[in-house]
Amino acid sequence: MPEQERQKPQPTARIITLPRRTLLVLCGTAGCGKSTFAAKLVERAAPLGLRPTSIVSSDQCRAFVCDDESNQHVNRDTFDLFHFIIHKRMFQNVFTIADSTALQADARRRLLDLAHRHSYATCLFIFETPLATCLQRDQQRARSVGPAVITYHTTLLQQTLRDAPYEGWQQFHILNGEQAEITLEILSVE
Repeated sequence: MPEQERQKPQPTARIITLPRRTLLVLCGTAGCGKSTFAAKLVERAAPLGLRPTSIVSSDQCRAFVCDDESNQHVNRDTFDLFHFIIHKRMFQNVFTIADSTALQADARRRLLDLAHRHSYATCLFIFETPLATCLQRDQQRARSVGPAVITYHTTLLQQTLRDAPYEGWQQFHILNGEQAEITLEILSVE
């Protein structure tokens, strides 16, 4: 009888339950996988009513403003639009994913304040992706931000990991490269 091959244990999906009226904020360095994660999350949660429009991306807002996702000279207008769209989605009582680096405490505070004004639940996903992985992904992207930006983001990420537990998030989760897939359960009754 041939020796059976050992199979690697398969990671189980991590189930996170959130109300439909939730602002889910993605936080992490450039190249950490936030946007890819958001797209896959929405695809898996489509039966629960999530759509690609559930994601409000700062990069997409920047492109709407000036046709260039990498133009950092339009950040003020970009984030005015970013917060405006989130605000309008909250009037519609829909699940919203905020996709930006959210590495500055003020940026996270502004999102928390917006959620509180609308009586929305809050959840923060912090992506703790290794620096080398972020640098490699950045080199493969059409709109690279460069090693200096990613290294700076890594410093901000370390501060975020220290601060987030005290910022008032109803839920926060740290995700890393080995993280099992996330499955959302969205409650329709609040």
